[in-house]
Amino acid sequence: MPYSALLAGLLLGSCSSSVTEGDAVDTMEAGVNRSLDLANMDTTVSPCEDFYQYANGGWVKNNPIPASESRWGSFNELAEKNNAILRELLTEASSNTTAAKGSAAQLIGDFYAAGMDSVAANEAGISPIKPELDKISAIKTTDELVKTVADLKTKGVGGYFSMYVSQDDKVSTQYALQAGQGGLSLPDRDYYLKGDERSKTIRTEYKKHLQNMFVLLGEDAGTAQKKAQTVMDIEMKLAKASKARVDLRDPYANYNKMTIQEFAKQNPNLKVSQLLAGMGATASKEIIVGQPAFFKELNNLFKSVSLDDWKTYTTWHLARTSAPYLSQDFVQENFNFYGKVLSGAKEMQPRWKRVLRATDGALGEALGQLYVQKTFSPEAKQKAIEMVNNLQEAFKEHVRDLDWMSEETKQRALEKLGAFAVKIGYPDKWEDYKGLEISRDSYAANMMRASQFAFRDNIGKIGKPVDREEWFMSPPTVNAYYNPSMNEIVFPAGILQPPFFDPNADDAVNYGGMGAVIGHELTHGFDDQGAKYDYEGNLKDWWTKEDLEKFNTRANAVADQYDQYTVLDNLHVNGKLTLGENIADIGGLNIAYTALQKALAKKNPGKIDGLTPEQRFFLAWAQIWRVNMRDEAQNQQILTDPHSPGRFRTNGPVANMPQFYEAFGCKQDDAMVRSDEKRIKIW
Repeated sequence: MPYSALLAGLLLGSCSSSVTEGDAVDTMEAGVNRSLDLANMDTTVSPCEDFYQYANGGWVKNNPIPASESRWGSFNELAEKNNAILRELLTEASSNTTAAKGSAAQLIGDFYAAGMDSVAANEAGISPIKPELDKISAIKTTDELVKTVADLKTKGVGGYFSMYVSQDDKVSTQYALQAGQGGLSLPDRDYYLKGDERSKTIRTEYKKHLQNMFVLLGEDAGTAQKKAQTVMDIEMKLAKASKARVDLRDPYANYNKMTIQEFAKQNPNLKVSQLLAGMGATASKEIIVGQPAFFKELNNLFKSVSLDDWKTYTTWHLARTSAPYLSQDFVQENFNFYGKVLSGAKEMQPRWKRVLRATDGALGEALGQLYVQKTFSPEAKQKAIEMVNNLQEAFKEHVRDLDWMSEETKQRALEKLGAFAVKIGYPDKWEDYKGLEISRDSYAANMMRASQFAFRDNIGKIGKPVDREEWFMSPPTVNAYYNPSMNEIVFPAGILQPPFFDPNADDAVNYGGMGAVIGHELTHGFDDQGAKYDYEGNLKDWWTKEDLEKFNTRANAVADQYDQYTVLDNLHVNGKLTLGENIADIGGLNIAYTALQKALAKKNPGKIDGLTPEQRFFLAWAQIWRVNMRDEAQNQQILTDPHSPGRFRTNGPVANMPQFYEAFGCKQDDAMVRSDEKRIKIW
């Protein structure tokens, strides 16, 4: 499911409209929350030289990364506010031992209480996963291996491949069984294959982590070392068979529909019929295979890799998946590698925060029901709906005014834009957790049961009508997404708060923050991936050949621009990997600016704190992307994340906007100004 996650990022120089100490014009009424903190700025730097630094330099200097975090930015700050509310809700729910069984309060209360009971977790040791470990140990044939792997898949255990049900990309009214590459424990294939020193160091540390985990499972050091190498060898082969992330962005290449019989014939060693039976997926007659070459190699490995080695690999993935929910020795070892080595965090987050995140992951809509009652007013929802409507109207105006697109394609684009579904705050129909057993006995067991419930719910969609009311983020989530198969934009209540959105802030700040976020998600329907889906959510070519060529030329220019940005040492932004997000940022900011101008035509408050509405708009955009990141986290983002780092999410779009140059008095030879022939505007 292609989600659009959002991420963070002020100075004084020669520009004629910079903020100076003497500016004091403020026409906004007293007491109104502006949602812009001028202390976040660094006015020693010109906005025309480095707008991110100008907008966020003060914040970056005064907000070091907490020891328990790998990054710290506006998203984290808002998440912290949400966490305080959620912690209060969970603490109250966990103290209530008389809540009706199956109610939201009982589910989240018992889940949280079990998670917070570290004494019980330490006493239990590996006993919560002992039955699964024994099943793996008892495997004597490939048939038994396949049966065990299928069962573990239903319980949320990783490894081997991915398999799930989602909409058919070419028939959006139907669900389809989907299969894709997987089986890796490092964040991406490149971690296994790259030859730079940073990647080599991570692989060395990963092997140490594997060995330590096998020791915790009861192996002696020598056996643990051998098993660690076994896992590494298998995952290295799977990595070599995996597609790179840029290649995974091509929906046509990832659409390989075939019958179950064809898939089974291509991969006889995988024993597909037994596998699907064990996963409860026998109702499906067809399957969409994302990467057939990966499954071909996995099929070969089932024959060439010994059964004992597969048992070792399966044991590892059970332990890796379960480690955060077991005794402290497993929790600590898991953090030592995934938290410290991979992400750069110095210490573990407090237990309540980790259990809170797990509760939201497992029971997001049960927790979300209580969260929205406490935090999200009908007035805020109505204001957000109005903003979406205004942004959609501005987008329609942009499409009509395009000088590079034919009328034929414009009409189809407008048809798609008019068909967008919009979800704000929380679902109209809440998830029904009927049948999910949650108790206070075992944190790990609760997590496994919740994973199994979610898996069966997903697989159970086969043959059913598509549920267009479903959400793929929980209400407290600080994020948003566009779903091409649904042709919908979704904004959870968690993000509809300052600094992104404030019903009491002036329009310039709201349009530069949440307005640009809304514009970003709208533009995802027309980025290099979203543009391949029609108004009904089907993967279908609706462009004229000439218009598509013009679009691709502009998209390639975006990739070239971002390729030039250096992040860490010689590590550059990957313009092709981040292309969809960068197109959405550029388009979203342009559309939000137009929507603001329409709002200002009705009511223009003028300067506030010496800043014009246009300046406040661009500053609001910059300040939502403010962030400090550890080197390890930056390295991981560049390799795996389709979003550019916050500095470039700020500077990249505004560098293409003459409206920005005008707002801050930038001149042609300023660093933030791109020449006419290089300036990009798609939407």
